[in-house]
Amino acid sequence: MGHNSFGTAFTITTFGESHGDALGVVVDGVEPGFLVDQEALQREMDRRRPGSNPTGTERNEIDKLSVLSGLYEGYTTGTPIAMILYSTNQRSADYSHLKDVFRPGHADWTFEQKYGRRDIRGGGRSSGRETSARVAAGALAKQLLAKRGIQITAGTVQVGPIKAEKRHWDDREPLLSCPDREAAQAMVSLIEEVRQQKDSIGGVIECRVQGLPVGLGEPVFGKLDALLSHAVMSIGAVKGIQFGDGFACATMRGSECNDQRTSEGFLSNHAGGVLGGISSGQELVLQAAIKPTSSIGKPQLTVNKANETVTLEVQGRHDPCICGRAVVVVEAMVAITLLDLYYTAFGRA
Repeated sequence: MGHNSFGTAFTITTFGESHGDALGVVVDGVEPGFLVDQEALQREMDRRRPGSNPTGTERNEIDKLSVLSGLYEGYTTGTPIAMILYSTNQRSADYSHLKDVFRPGHADWTFEQKYGRRDIRGGGRSSGRETSARVAAGALAKQLLAKRGIQITAGTVQVGPIKAEKRHWDDREPLLSCPDREAAQAMVSLIEEVRQQKDSIGGVIECRVQGLPVGLGEPVFGKLDALLSHAVMSIGAVKGIQFGDGFACATMRGSECNDQRTSEGFLSNHAGGVLGGISSGQELVLQAAIKPTSSIGKPQLTVNKANETVTLEVQGRHDPCICGRAVVVVEAMVAITLLDLYYTAFGRA
């Protein structure tokens, strides 16, 4: 795994900046002879696309996905698959006032300290827009996993203090992909409230995987949950992750937390489908904590390049809550990780 690459048997390398001409991904290691549903790829891109969701940014990008290589007559050839998204709605002037100022909560200051320079246009490489390339790769991975009977579903289960009490995954509310429509209404109202206040709010995304075979992951450093944590935590907005009952296990006793098993199967799934770092064949369940969007219109204290304290109000078109558009990104990173592990364990047949 390199600075811009992820995976071993199924490898992705993303490229491009937020306000550059294009972003894209090169996917290597895909099996030959697989018929790719390119319309389904585009539908996944539309789920993340800026401007597609009223709870998100007003920036409206088409995000039309183009496949440049690796397919012939719709089938994979076994060679690298290059996919690209050309940018069409940049307003780089919105960031001109940030040339000498570092935005609170962003990578601006650390990026400049590390590299000595930075792309001020939306954060460049550190922008959330980079995740569009991951979604493209993840959309492909999902199709390859579905061929093997593995299905990935995710949705927003919390925004601020509002939590989803129901898990109706077949009837998710469309804006946040929330499995509780009643709770979703309150979530959307809260997001609009913080938008009017020029603020932002965080939440929690839950991801569930059905159909995993037993045996994915290694017992020490290659644990399934450790690798998934690496993948999901590489998403800029994610600040925490848990599997199964997660942090609640700290208040439980072993008699409550252990997933007992009889000859007919497991009696519970407190571990979230992972035992000893290896998939148990149960449903895999993880939750990711999503931070409030860092770019807000409220006045905040920061410093400039001369290390002088200044007040900054971030301009531009930003998400008051990233959860609605981040759901598909979480799904994508989970899919990429699982396909990589599947290829490693069972091959590409």
